[in-house]
Amino acid sequence: MIQTHQDIQYLQGVGPARAQTLERELAIRTVGDLLTYYPYKYVDRTHIYQISEIDGNMPYVQVKGRILSADTVGEGRNRRLVARMSDGTGVIELVWFQGLKYALKGYDFNKEYVAFGKPTVYGGRINIAHPELEEVRPDHLDTSKTGVFMPAYNTTDRMKRGGLNSAAMAKLTRHMLTLFDHPFAETLTPYLTEHYHLIPYDTAIRNIHFPESAELLRRAQVRLKFEELFYVQLNILRYVRDRIRRYRGLMMPHIGTAFNTFYHQHLPFQLTGAQKRVVREIREDMRSGRQMNRLLQGDVGSGKTLVALLSALIAIDNGFQACIMAPTEILAEQHLQTLRNLLGDMPVRVELLTGSVKGKRRTTILADLAAGTINILVGTHAIIEDNVVFARLGLAVIDEQHRFGVAQRAKMWQKNDTPPHVLVMTATPIPRTLAMTLYGDLDVSVIDELPPGRKPIATLHMFDSHRASIYKKVLREMEHGRQVYIVYPLIKESEKSDMKNLEEGYVQICRQFPQYKVGKVHGQMKPADKDAEMQRFAAGETQILVATTVIEVGVNVPNASVMIIENAERFGLSQLHQLRGRVGRGADQSYCILVTNYEIGNDTRRRLQIMVDSTDGFEIAEHDLKLRGPGDLEGTQQSGMAFDLKIANIATDGQILTLARDAAQFIIDHDPDEANPQNTILWRRLKELRKTNIYWGAIS
Repeated sequence: MIQTHQDIQYLQGVGPARAQTLERELAIRTVGDLLTYYPYKYVDRTHIYQISEIDGNMPYVQVKGRILSADTVGEGRNRRLVARMSDGTGVIELVWFQGLKYALKGYDFNKEYVAFGKPTVYGGRINIAHPELEEVRPDHLDTSKTGVFMPAYNTTDRMKRGGLNSAAMAKLTRHMLTLFDHPFAETLTPYLTEHYHLIPYDTAIRNIHFPESAELLRRAQVRLKFEELFYVQLNILRYVRDRIRRYRGLMMPHIGTAFNTFYHQHLPFQLTGAQKRVVREIREDMRSGRQMNRLLQGDVGSGKTLVALLSALIAIDNGFQACIMAPTEILAEQHLQTLRNLLGDMPVRVELLTGSVKGKRRTTILADLAAGTINILVGTHAIIEDNVVFARLGLAVIDEQHRFGVAQRAKMWQKNDTPPHVLVMTATPIPRTLAMTLYGDLDVSVIDELPPGRKPIATLHMFDSHRASIYKKVLREMEHGRQVYIVYPLIKESEKSDMKNLEEGYVQICRQFPQYKVGKVHGQMKPADKDAEMQRFAAGETQILVATTVIEVGVNVPNASVMIIENAERFGLSQLHQLRGRVGRGADQSYCILVTNYEIGNDTRRRLQIMVDSTDGFEIAEHDLKLRGPGDLEGTQQSGMAFDLKIANIATDGQILTLARDAAQFIIDHDPDEANPQNTILWRRLKELRKTNIYWGAIS
């Protein structure tokens, strides 16, 4: 009897060579892997056309008729087998360029066949290349063999060269399913299938490959998407449960002198309603007795650093230290300066620890940190080095968390016998469905208001032909003492692309504005040179900064009021929004100019219009998720969860994801010890999936 763990090479029609190709190209090693390699689309097989109706512009069609003749035509590479088929209304040619010896083997010229394929016109005649042929049964079509819908599978060029095109994959899958003459074992409990009206797993898996009807196909998709997302969420929530059980949270019940002095005497402006809400959520976590593990989302300039400082002051009031870890030295230095400016003359000691802090200075900081005389340590990944010892770390804030790997973030937990409270912050707006999957083990707080006095950034889409007008706007801003970013997608000119490049643009900008100083920053520069150039711009020594996307997360320059993005069509919406966030950080009106060629498609125009119409990062991120998919969004590849969902789509299956999350939460709540016999099937299946390493990863 065939088993799902059986090596794929022993399936009829595969063999060692094809098995090697399947493993290399699609990571299909077992029969079970093939079973869950789902079609990406389906072609309706319910309609049979008359041959007289067919033209070369039609998609896949099927015709029914008799084969009148078959001849080999041409020589060498042009050799092909041509069969003529007629249904009485006309004649169509069936053509094979490969496998000529086997193409019509076993076919009877006296019988009727259905031919399926893509019609084209060659030499004035309609033909179908490499059609699928099925003998017509008395019931018109053997739907147990062909199905109502023809599945289409993604394949690679290497697979096609090895005879594994979509039709071959369908044939292998169909044969495999016939070998399973018993129903596939159920993978969800009766409660879940009944409560959520899900069809049995056996029905779903057979109909996802060869649907018997449009309705069964729809229900198969819902069932398999729900199951996939349910086990993702069950894994995440199980991890949350285990973490809460294992780690007792540091108790911080008091609001004391440090917090109150800062709040009443040093707060630069009234907190927004969103900031107040988030501080309350963090306060509740820190005094709850359970470890805080919270994600703080907020657009650039929304006031996340102020919230982080208020959280640190709660820790200090309760006798603990805090740290803030940033991905770059320049961002760490910016945080240090911001915190010191905000605290003023308060007796709160803030120090910096980065790779550049060396010698006696480093020795002193490490000693004082261990002695407990440093209240807040700001730094880069240098903070998590083994020789950095805190006296009593109570709060760890991680800024732009997607820039750090899971292992780096987890090391922060080891800085205290009882893991500190963790607050991870991001200026990259994350759509709700993505956050539920990528960061499902974190409680989420959102700052969705800008501080008072901030004006929305005016975004314009302009064409290359308007460059004189663009430069006029730039000049006017600089005459008022403002600064300008100009971002290019490439560093040097590419032979394959006509995109603007930074080196050429730098020369052009220097010529255009000879009276102003122009800086240049890109990812291939040495970190020290890059930081020095950024610091010159921050200090106002250069008026224009020509850059690549390395400035996406960078220094705060309130005086910068113009962001020009060349070849804006080459960037994703979320990345454009991040770049736009480099300006608009002061009280002056700021501008973001998206520059493209005039010859762009309607889809690109619509995409850029989203940027023009909206400054809401979450709305833009939702659009970006739908347009590009989760794997392309900033940070998801480093999140600790490989996004290789086989059938569910985070962008479009939000409703199913919500149901799956609720279902997983119900199981965790009602069977916290995994002791209910009714749920044995779930915990066993979760263990199997974790072993396969499909899409699991604990996010600290």
